Amino acid sequence: MQTYPVNSPEAAARVLAMAMLADGQYSMTEIRALDRQQVPARLGLTPEAFKTVVDGFCQDLLLASAGHWTGTVDAATREQLMGEITERDLQDMILQQCEALMLADGHLADGEVDLLDALGAAWRRPVLV
Repeated sequence: MQTYPVNSPEAAARVLAMAMLADGQYSMTEIRALDRQQVPARLGLTPEAFKTVVDGFCQDLLLASAGHWTGTVDAATREQLMGEITERDLQDMILQQCEALMLADGHLADGEVDLLDALGAAWRRPVLV
């Protein structure tokens, strides 16, 4: 799995990509939610750069699973990605955006709840959802 500098825009974008995949797939509803919130710009990325990070993350997951998407991000990968974000304000922004994009389709899947719980525990934040 590719690594990014701690607290970099790319590291933050990858956590959001993980959130997009928390229910097994990402949808246009989630992409539109990110666009409405201007997430790439808030992270300091162009929409194209954000998409590149998301695409790279998906490719990394496929390579790690020998081309067979299991529908989940393994715990070690999840821990690695969460560990790349240490700035409190950035953690707060990412957690808020994760909640918004996960709620964009009107429900929370089990994988989404699990990821929100993991983010809250790793970053010692109560999850509002």
